[in-house]
Amino acid sequence: MQITRQADYAVRAVLYLAQQPRDTRSSTAQIARDQAIPPTFLAKIVAQLSVAGILQATRGARGGVQLARPPEAISLLEIVEVIDGPLYLNDCVANAATCPHGAYCTVHQVWCEAQADLVKRLGQTHFGQLAQPLATH
Repeated sequence: MQITRQADYAVRAVLYLAQQPRDTRSSTAQIARDQAIPPTFLAKIVAQLSVAGILQATRGARGGVQLARPPEAISLLEIVEVIDGPLYLNDCVANAATCPHGAYCTVHQVWCEAQADLVKRLGQTHFGQLAQPLATH
């Protein structure tokens, strides 16, 4: 399993904004430049995250992008799922009926437990933590 490049860019953009002083707007051009994100890709990401209520985008001379909520209220899981949809390690985690082995599959429970661990970890990791210098992690 691998998140998409778009989800990685979204995480980097939100992290960049989480590292800015509160209520600071940043231009998408600045974010794209500082995070090495293609500007057209970033525009799509900003639109998706704005619709999801994570970012607030303002047009105009004093416009820019900022977090719509405190970084402590935005999880890594939320960003990945807004961009990529729900995370599943295997199709059978979402729908056990897709497994041709059914009730006899000895791996199904392992996939489900690993899935739960991943979702829990990403859900508990918020951008308030990630925005701190590495020495405090």
